[in-house]
Amino acid sequence: MFSSKEGKAVPQVTFPTRQGDQWVNITTDELFKDKTVILFSLPGAFTPTCSSTHLPRYNELHSVFKEHGVDDIVCVSVNDTFVMNAWKDDQEADNITFIPDGNGEFTDGMGLLVDKNDLGFGKRSWRYSMLVKNGVVEKMFIEPNEPGDPFKVSDADTMLEYIAPEHKVQDAITVFSKPGCSFCMKAKQALIDNNLQYEEIVLGKDATSITLRAVTGRETVPQVFIGGKHIGGSEELDVYLGA
Repeated sequence: MFSSKEGKAVPQVTFPTRQGDQWVNITTDELFKDKTVILFSLPGAFTPTCSSTHLPRYNELHSVFKEHGVDDIVCVSVNDTFVMNAWKDDQEADNITFIPDGNGEFTDGMGLLVDKNDLGFGKRSWRYSMLVKNGVVEKMFIEPNEPGDPFKVSDADTMLEYIAPEHKVQDAITVFSKPGCSFCMKAKQALIDNNLQYEEIVLGKDATSITLRAVTGRETVPQVFIGGKHIGGSEELDVYLGA
């Protein structure tokens, strides 16, 4: 079993990072001192669960966590800084601070450095999340010690439930759009005016008209989905929002 570090200070580590064409050392104090920070750690950049769910959801809920007193969200992986930077760009995760624990020092200090030799990974981090206040761990969610790569408790929604149990998470909103579309701009502005966050899928960049037709049965944009339900175009969205 892995031991919780609740009530203890995080390990003192210096992380070499690459910022532009410069090497910049970031210390544990710079990350955590006088701050409230969520840290989540995972087995590796570009790996399936990490890329499809773990990282994107923390990035998506960044503004919600900020409303509830979180200063920063940090993602740690036992990867080098070049890999972590490339993953951040690939994921467009600008709300997350990516920290490369290339030597595994921080992860080892947390008691969560594990062998992934069977996958050719070498030493990697066990999946976990924690809430850190002024360098001291208040709460940890460590995945159960089971075979494989369990992902049951270190997710963003579990952390949000701990920090703000009364908060109701907004339904996910997706807008299919295309550049230069005035009705698309109208729909997006309506969502902004209602303080609703949305994901935008741009035809020609993120998807094609074939994708749009396959998903919605229509070829016109915008097409809006809220909570998995197809709302329709800008006029249908206005009706839905009570405009």
